[in-house]
Amino acid sequence: MGEEILKRIILTGGGTAGHVTPNIALIPELQKRGYEIHYVGSKDGIEKKLMEEFDIPYYGISSGKLRRYFDIKNFTDPARILKGYAEAGKIIKKVKPHVIFSKGGFVTVPVVFAAKRKKVPCVLHESDISPGLANRLCIPSAAAVCANFPETLAHLPEEKSYLTGSPIRKELFSGNRLKGLDFCGFSVGKPVILVIGGSLGSVRVNEAVRDILPQLLEKYQIIHLCGKDKVDKKWEGTQGYIQFEYIQKELCDLLDAADIVISRAGANAICELLALHKPNILIPLSLEASRGDQILNANSFEKQGFSYVIKEEELTSDGLLEAISNVFENRDTYVKAMEESNQHDAVKKVVDIIEEVAIQE
Repeated sequence: MGEEILKRIILTGGGTAGHVTPNIALIPELQKRGYEIHYVGSKDGIEKKLMEEFDIPYYGISSGKLRRYFDIKNFTDPARILKGYAEAGKIIKKVKPHVIFSKGGFVTVPVVFAAKRKKVPCVLHESDISPGLANRLCIPSAAAVCANFPETLAHLPEEKSYLTGSPIRKELFSGNRLKGLDFCGFSVGKPVILVIGGSLGSVRVNEAVRDILPQLLEKYQIIHLCGKDKVDKKWEGTQGYIQFEYIQKELCDLLDAADIVISRAGANAICELLALHKPNILIPLSLEASRGDQILNANSFEKQGFSYVIKEEELTSDGLLEAISNVFENRDTYVKAMEESNQHDAVKKVVDIIEEVAIQE
């Protein structure tokens, strides 16, 4: 009796954690459906470190950034991209994948281009409302494109685009409220606000929350993920308020303990809040600090009834207090809107699309 042939897939994506975690979220479902998984990323990017805990072959290729502004590296990076294209072609020839899934980032461009030459179908995923440059280059070569936001579909070819939402790591759904409260030393009788300032920490968000702490602590308990080196010793030991630079393992418990969340508006972070049905206040990065992705993301969630949005330049103590009161009092309305969203079960939707376009043997 012959050995069963495994389906093979190459996952690719890198440059930021947001280009890797949705790939990680797909791994259990792909394995369940019989896929042998391989990963292509850059030789020394964050994706290599994030993939270390998985027993999956990792291939590093040369990659360069395609810039729309002057930089001396613009003269050397095209050669690195061409080298990455040749390396990706060799990997595809060796692995013989039935399909490739690309989450974006500049390392994916040579992989998708090499796949087209080798006639291997690719599925792309776009996190933001308007596709980034790397995905824009790859879209013509893709068999299918998945999107997080309804608005994104207007930027994509209608015949091969799907609204799926973002694949969410399964462990985020396994949180335990009581464990989260116990971890923080909090009581069950008082509602909880979780503040997420991002891995580097947002000075503006941190300051705005701490400015109104005395008023907040009359009614709420506060979990503050304030970012690296952003713990304020002045507030240490304050009953009902706890600060962490960063939390990984216990995050699912803290999310389950939270009644409302205050957060930046990165695509993956807010899609996790949507999947967990967490009423939230979004404070997107301003145009001064970004290309405006977070503002578009936040506006979309506000329009769909999932979020209350405060522009960073309009953030005041009174405004934040009013927003917290509004969202807490109307939290059932926000939960209902999120429950009715069709951006759920993204892992299954994306893997179904992967299965549909994969080479059949």
